[in-house]
Amino acid sequence: MNEKFFALPEEKRHQIINAAIEVFSKYDYKHASTDLIAAKAGISKGSLFYYFHNKKELYLYLYDYIMDVMKEQLPDRDILNITDFFELLEYAARQKAKVMEQGSPYIMDFAMRAFYSEKEDVSNDLRNHNFVQQDVIYQAYFSHIDASKFKDGISPHEICKMLIWMADGYLHEIRMLNQEPDMDALMTEFTKWMDMFRKFVYKEEYLA
Repeated sequence: MNEKFFALPEEKRHQIINAAIEVFSKYDYKHASTDLIAAKAGISKGSLFYYFHNKKELYLYLYDYIMDVMKEQLPDRDILNITDFFELLEYAARQKAKVMEQGSPYIMDFAMRAFYSEKEDVSNDLRNHNFVQQDVIYQAYFSHIDASKFKDGISPHEICKMLIWMADGYLHEIRMLNQEPDMDALMTEFTKWMDMFRKFVYKEEYLA
C-alpha cells in the first residue's frame, strides 16, 4: 500500500474506505467494480490504484481495518474485571455485535462475504488471516480468565473455537437462505450454546 493513502485527511480516507466497503458488501470479489468504488469515493480510478496497488490489496486492507475497529472496542475497564470465561465471551460477543450495528450499514455484509469467500483471488489470504486473528484475539482478551473452573483436560481455547464455529455456521445458514442476519437472534442462540457448554465443561461447584 502507498503511504500517500495515510497522508490523506482522515475524512478523505474514510470516504474511500466507506465506498469500498459498500461495493464489496453488495458484490462478490470478482464482480465488485473498482470504477464504482472510485466514483462513490469521489476520486479517479487512477488515484484509487495509486493508494492501493490493486483490488486485492484494497480488499485485504479493508478486512484488517474492520478487524482493528472491532478489537479497539473491546479493551475497556470492564473486560479486565471479568474472569469467568463464559461471561467474558458473552461480553465480547455483545460488544462485537454493537460495533457491527453502529458502524457502516455495510460492515456486516462485507464481513460475511469476506469470511465465507471461496474460490476467489482473496480466499486463501482471508483464510490465513482468520486463523491468525482467532489466536491473537484469544491471547489478548482471554489470558486472564479463571481456568480453574474447567474440568481437568478441558481447553478453554478449544471451547472458544467450537462456539465461534457454531456462530459462523448459524450465519452461514442465514446467508445461504438469503436472509438478513439478526444480531439479537444470534445472541439469543449464542447464549443458549454457552449455557449448554458451561454445564459440560465446568466443575460441579461452579454451576450453582
